[in-house]
Amino acid sequence: MPALLTRRALALGLLCGGTLAGCSGGAARQWAQAPPAIDRDASATEVAAGVWMLPGTGGEPDARNLGRVANAGFVQGPRGVLAVDAGTSLLHGQALLRAIVRHAGQPPQAVLITQTKPDVLFGAPALRAAGARVLMQRQAAVLMAARCSVCLRNLQRDVGAAAMAGTELFEADVLFDEAPPLPDIGRPLRVLYPGPASGPGDVALLDEASGVLFAGGLVEGGRIPNLHDADLPGWLQALEGLQRLAAGGRLRALVPGHGPFQPDAAAAIGRTAGYLQALQARVAALVDEGVPLSALPERAALPAYEGWDGYPQLHRRNAGLLYLRLEQQQLMQPAQPGAAAGR
Repeated sequence: MPALLTRRALALGLLCGGTLAGCSGGAARQWAQAPPAIDRDASATEVAAGVWMLPGTGGEPDARNLGRVANAGFVQGPRGVLAVDAGTSLLHGQALLRAIVRHAGQPPQAVLITQTKPDVLFGAPALRAAGARVLMQRQAAVLMAARCSVCLRNLQRDVGAAAMAGTELFEADVLFDEAPPLPDIGRPLRVLYPGPASGPGDVALLDEASGVLFAGGLVEGGRIPNLHDADLPGWLQALEGLQRLAAGGRLRALVPGHGPFQPDAAAAIGRTAGYLQALQARVAALVDEGVPLSALPERAALPAYEGWDGYPQLHRRNAGLLYLRLEQQQLMQPAQPGAAAGR
């Protein structure tokens, strides 16, 4: 087992750009031009009647995009507003709040955090200051408390202290296991919690009136999914469940965690599942062939996905993580009867 731990450390170095300091971010960038205004407003697009998307930039968090890489959104009903995800920083959360009030005429009554990723978390106190309750799945809240102080330091390093000013770790107002007490905004909403999938406590929100899903970490839009906290079999099973909803007509379009609005939900779900299946098949084959870890970055390439956002960093990382998981599974398997006699 110590040898396996050493290989884990080696993999982090090989597959994450040669640094063991953490795969979640690189050194802060230096820009020839002046940095962007940190108080910029967020844009919003109405993707269905009463359903709004606040798009992120994509890419990795840095000083140019202020770390505002992930999507957020909100649903407006006759009796109120529910926000979905809260942005990267206190300033980002305030920008999202201004956009919500501008379009909905009122602040949200609550904000649902869909995943434990720093680009959707840290703006929540800005919405809370306007009266919104912060809702999180219990496992997600436990994970946030355990490690997101490190996430915050990484963002301060990569995005810059000015853009992260006033941003602090927080506690959710409401923790739930499967069905959160959503505010009654006057339209049917459903939280989908598939269990272990793209990350501990990851959830999605379905607006049943429009058939639009805020997919959180479960589905990406032209971006490499992040396997870091994922249960891959559970994730693929969750995507199968979403496909059944789409086939039944209840799920028609979706707002992915990152990337553009997806008007064809079934196709978007299929693309995320297709990448995960291709990754699993490719890495399993390499493990079975006994390909050494040092050769993995080149041998695990998936050219069909090279054009997706995050491919150079996230795919290499995913391949390394899955390689080590599969290798450990092999080591833990009992010896086959007669194997010793055959050696």
